[in-house]
Amino acid sequence: MTTPPRPSSAPDTVVVGAGLAGLACALDLCRAGLRVRLLEASDGVGGRMRTDRKDGFLLDRGFQVFNTAYPQVKRRVSLRPLRLRPLTPGVVAHTPAGPVRLTDPTRRPREAAALLPGRGLSARDLAALGALTARDTFPPARLLTRGADRTTLSALHRAGLSEQAVDDLLRPFLAGVFLESGLTTSARFFHLVWRSMARGTLCLPAEGIGAVPAQLAARLPDGVLRLDTPVEAVTDSGVLLADGRELPAANVVVATDPATAGRLVPGLDVPATRTVTTYYHAAERSPLDEPTLMVDSTLAVLNTCFLTEAVPGYAPPGTSLISTSVLGGDRPGAEEAVRRRLADLYAADTRDWLSVATFTVSGALPAMPPPWPLSRTTRVAPGRHVCGDHRATGSVQGALASGTRAAREVLAGVVGR
Repeated sequence: MTTPPRPSSAPDTVVVGAGLAGLACALDLCRAGLRVRLLEASDGVGGRMRTDRKDGFLLDRGFQVFNTAYPQVKRRVSLRPLRLRPLTPGVVAHTPAGPVRLTDPTRRPREAAALLPGRGLSARDLAALGALTARDTFPPARLLTRGADRTTLSALHRAGLSEQAVDDLLRPFLAGVFLESGLTTSARFFHLVWRSMARGTLCLPAEGIGAVPAQLAARLPDGVLRLDTPVEAVTDSGVLLADGRELPAANVVVATDPATAGRLVPGLDVPATRTVTTYYHAAERSPLDEPTLMVDSTLAVLNTCFLTEAVPGYAPPGTSLISTSVLGGDRPGAEEAVRRRLADLYAADTRDWLSVATFTVSGALPAMPPPWPLSRTTRVAPGRHVCGDHRATGSVQGALASGTRAAREVLAGVVGR
């Protein structure tokens, strides 16, 4: 195996943005022997996939879970060093009729009784949900992407699920996945997500979600990554840095969020994006005593979970950390409203819960209405490429796959010259 060369002062390729897409692209280009410079505007890698440490707490920038079933994860990520801790395979939905547990009976046979007809789902809904899961889980993934695309809501109804099942259970759960409550997201993407959840395990890394991009960054050759290096513009000869210096390169890959990509590449077609706010609270103990995601049919909150039930190290000893997400940005009085809703959901007194941090993530996911292409070329001009989850699917898989494709298309251009 050829050792990748150390980057010289004149790189072949500049990659802008050290999120998952940029890291994947830079790694593949380095392994192919190109001289690469990876420029990141902030003080760390990961983009939206970052973890902060504050007063003994591990705080992911927005609630994020790690799915072991993604093909790109299996290809690129070493799972053992992450010390993954699983969440409960299912959710508790707070419905007008009270809490309903929706669980995977193949993984938790003892909890299968919770799925008996009348305990949240009718016999017809149970059969429809089982058939939908089987159709998405077992055939080859390519079969899920054939045919005309439609909305997720339409796909759920076509699968035979009732309005009540959708509104009480599936809409509140999927709203937290897609960051939109109308279920207008592409059904193609929904089917792939549903498949990945059925086939994989949702986990939290012991050192926070930021451990995933940190692992990828550690594999880069010395000198490739430059932090605190914002790019002002993409030029005809390379990139213009914010400090006024120009860095020439034959190839430039913009691996940023959609808004930044649109600024750096004028005329680029960028999608609308979804915003989410996550509130972190600390309590003496969890009233749920299990690492289970709870969703709310009123959509006052998207989801909530005591993270320390999965990873005690997310909080100082003797303290429990709870994550709660809502659609949109933070607003005056929103934290108090969230706290009141949590009191209902957990049947607990939340008045003495400590507010630890609030993270609003603008552009957390691209809007993906049908027909949504699951992948698209990254080449936007000769020697100029754009990658990211907004060029594929709003997921870890989408970001890594788009970065992989960008590297492949850059290399194809180099060979063709």
